[in-house]
Amino acid sequence: MSISVKRVYEPAAKADGYRVLIDRLWPRGLKKEAVPLDLWAKELAPSTALRQWFGHDPALWDGFRHRYASELDALAEYWQPLAERAARHHVTLLFGAHDEEHNNAVALKAYLDNWLHTHGPR
Repeated sequence: MSISVKRVYEPAAKADGYRVLIDRLWPRGLKKEAVPLDLWAKELAPSTALRQWFGHDPALWDGFRHRYASELDALAEYWQPLAERAARHHVTLLFGAHDEEHNNAVALKAYLDNWLHTHGPR
């Protein structure tokens, strides 16, 4: 199982494998044709309400992770194929936030890692 996270502003690398942008909004300052990615999974991004509530405040991180996990529970049709791909091939979750420790990609990686550890690929 191999999932990593990376800022979308960093150069692409062959080791990235399957590259998935998981932000609802396109990252500022980047042209779509200039970003090598395999999938833009807007539906896996936190809801607008949750994103605005969190506001990238590290003090709200635990609450954000729990609320985001609740949202993801209802979106298995979108994240499960990604988790199953990650069980066989490297997947890189791309994000645009400045904070590399408190963002939706880190939370989604933990969610997917947990699901793969407890359920495994189908």
